[in-house]
Amino acid sequence: MGRRILFRLLGLGLAAALSALLPACSPRESAVEHGNRLKILHRGIGPDLADLDPHLATGPGDHSALSALFEGLITEDPKDLSPAPGVAERWQVSDDGLTYTFFLRGNARWSNGDPVTAEDFLASWKRVLSPTLQADNASLLFPVQGAEAYHRGKTGNFHEVGFVAPDSRTVRITLERPTPYFLNLLQHWVWWPVPIAVLEKYGSIESRSNRWARPGTLVGNGPFTLKEWRAGQRIVVEKSKTYWDAANVQLNAIHFHTIDDVNAEERAFRAGQLHITEALPLAKIDSYRTNAPDVLRIDPYLGTYFYRINVSVPFLNSVAVRRALSLAIDRVALGRSLLHGGQMPSGTFTPPGTGDYAPPAGITSNPDAARALMAEAGFPGGKNAPPIEILYNNSENHRVIAEAIQEMWRRELGIDARLHTMENKSVLNARSAGNYQILRSGWIGDYNDPMSFLAIWRSDSGNNYTHWANAAYDRLLYEATRTPDAAARLQILQRAEEMLLSESPLIPLYHYTHVFLIQPSVQGWYPTLLDHHPYKHVRLIDTPAQ
Repeated sequence: MGRRILFRLLGLGLAAALSALLPACSPRESAVEHGNRLKILHRGIGPDLADLDPHLATGPGDHSALSALFEGLITEDPKDLSPAPGVAERWQVSDDGLTYTFFLRGNARWSNGDPVTAEDFLASWKRVLSPTLQADNASLLFPVQGAEAYHRGKTGNFHEVGFVAPDSRTVRITLERPTPYFLNLLQHWVWWPVPIAVLEKYGSIESRSNRWARPGTLVGNGPFTLKEWRAGQRIVVEKSKTYWDAANVQLNAIHFHTIDDVNAEERAFRAGQLHITEALPLAKIDSYRTNAPDVLRIDPYLGTYFYRINVSVPFLNSVAVRRALSLAIDRVALGRSLLHGGQMPSGTFTPPGTGDYAPPAGITSNPDAARALMAEAGFPGGKNAPPIEILYNNSENHRVIAEAIQEMWRRELGIDARLHTMENKSVLNARSAGNYQILRSGWIGDYNDPMSFLAIWRSDSGNNYTHWANAAYDRLLYEATRTPDAAARLQILQRAEEMLLSESPLIPLYHYTHVFLIQPSVQGWYPTLLDHHPYKHVRLIDTPAQ
């Protein structure tokens, strides 16, 4: 039996379940074949998104849809993500590395036909820095002169921030200090403009409850426009008629399928419902490597899979307990038994080679030391230790990893760890509210520099969520940002990471690779460290689904 026929037979049940979500196809063609013919890409993106407002989005999965709808001053080269012209057709950098001047193209338009202007960018950045909005990623604007002071409420005068629009097609940005990775920072979605005049129709632009980012009201400036968002099912975008480079956009539409269950997503791929999956069940990687290597992709990915620890919770507020939990985990065994996609078990948070950075030695498995720490904390052999809870979003992969760690803690420490799963939006709400004990988390670098990983553990970071704060750690990061010598700067960051690992508000488990399935009909989908794929460079060829 051919693999194509086998895939279809295995996926018939799921195909029926998804039939209501998919466009009308010929009875003899799958959604993928229909998509190949009409240039409609079907992409799985994992859990549903929390928001389509680029200033409020927080997860790397959010980029999947947002990058179709919005564009910043610069965009990314599809092969290596190096800075490429976006709304700005060109830019200049001063000799001292402090002033960046961007020249906007005259044919940049919002999807409602209005021009995209320099004032749109300045108004958007003012919104991001507003203390009222509480944008989690506002700190990515802090290299700009006066940006942090404005966000902290130390000044109420936005004119003191280093953003200037000499005219409607020129943006000038002045930095506090040279920031070698600044152009890469600009590629993050928090820097993208939003149509302030549209937001004002639906409430305060500084309110997180403004409902502008919905079908029928969302106005973007990217290569696609929002047509549909069915919560828990799919987001549909269609090719924009107003995008400045529309002539080079080869896809007519993209259907982003939100599927929590990696097994269901894999079945959807086999049934010909998806061109690309977000992930692949760990247990099926070896099977695809042997039987269908042409659809299996294992790409590099600049990220870390880890557990956050809420240090405000009694028992977990002990450094000794937190270190014991980390030391009791055999990461090598975890990788050998469960991870089959080239993931690197690790006891550090920052991946090796991030911006030429060498992480410290990190945490290794040491059950004897873990037991000694538990005894030091007053819980020898787990006696009198309360049960603890591991919270994770719905995923078979997260479940099997949590079960393995649950058993390690029981065997080595006598700890009763209980597993709790919720859908992704509820997990995000629990994270923001601090309503968890131990939380499955992942962090993907926003740019290829160790600061992208270490800055989230600052005491004032919007991405910390653990209640851990250390003034000495904050001072080290501050010192690093003001150290011009590259080697000395990396040494300071290494000291900061050593301090972070010593106090263990997190438990690093492994560094990612991106393991997923992709149909051969998808062209222009290159392996990139951040898993970004500018959609205007993606195309589909008319071939049968695999």
